Amino acid sequence: MQRRILGGTGISVSEYALGAMMLGAWGNTDHDDCVRIVHRALDAGINFVDTADVYAAGESEEIVGKALKGRREDVVLATKFFNPMGTDANHGGNSRRWIVRAVEDSLRRLGTDHLDLYQVHRPDPATDIDETLSALSDLVRSGKVRAIGTSTFPAEQLVEAQWTAERRGHLRFRTEQPPYSMLARGAERAVLPTAQRYGMGVLTWGPLSAGWLSGRDLSASSRAGLESRKFDLSVPENARKAEAVAALSKLAAEAGLTLPHLATAFVRSHPAVTSVIIGPRTLDQLDGLLEGSEVTLGADVLDRIDAIVPPGTDLNPADSYYLPPALADASLRRR
Repeated sequence: MQRRILGGTGISVSEYALGAMMLGAWGNTDHDDCVRIVHRALDAGINFVDTADVYAAGESEEIVGKALKGRREDVVLATKFFNPMGTDANHGGNSRRWIVRAVEDSLRRLGTDHLDLYQVHRPDPATDIDETLSALSDLVRSGKVRAIGTSTFPAEQLVEAQWTAERRGHLRFRTEQPPYSMLARGAERAVLPTAQRYGMGVLTWGPLSAGWLSGRDLSASSRAGLESRKFDLSVPENARKAEAVAALSKLAAEAGLTLPHLATAFVRSHPAVTSVIIGPRTLDQLDGLLEGSEVTLGADVLDRIDAIVPPGTDLNPADSYYLPPALADASLRRR
């Protein structure tokens, strides 16, 4: 497994990161099997594990903590905060009040005294970024956190955060974690260039585009456990994705690759990308992805991908997984 440096921090991370969203009630409910998945990934050379407090309401963090006993010092451990962790309005968001509690809860569940990377899971329009950066900087200075980052932030908010950190004397975000795949290339327009401009590490998630690029059946009936709108082929955006998947599958076969290996190699090929988060639910899924860890794509294959899905294009805008408050909240558009 090749290594890269994470956002100028000097921390060496594997080109694949193990995403833990599927460990627990959201995916694999067998804790012992989940531990085996983590151990298999570590044994294969993955040293980067990413989770979040919201995944299965903390269960994912607990499983990761159990799996890392005796191996913690060899792992770069990342988690995230922001999403609601209860019904109380103050049990979520990016306020100092919540951050200082959320980090303690995550440390306890993970069974560790520090986090290598603590990430803001989404922007919070109710909280000044100065407030968030101030609280996170204090966590770094206290030794509970080594570096801080963001997830699914639009480019303009990445720039604002860098500006605020410089002028207010806070530590700056060193990483961004955007969705990125052959079907969801919107990050190429501004997020990836912005990350490069500020020397930020990039951990991409969703390389298989929620299963569209897994090589499995795409019919809505086979995706009963997921939101049907994301796989309903009567939706025009999904129909376009299905056409693209068919073309990409043909390309993969002609290149002598599986579709998942083409998909992960595509994401790794972008110069802004530090590590690709893979989120297997089973050992077989993990092993299948690991087999493609050394695949590289030539310019001819990348050009053909560009012809199928143009650079910077999200075939379904919903795949950006972030709707700005100015669009989501009608009260912000009306007097």
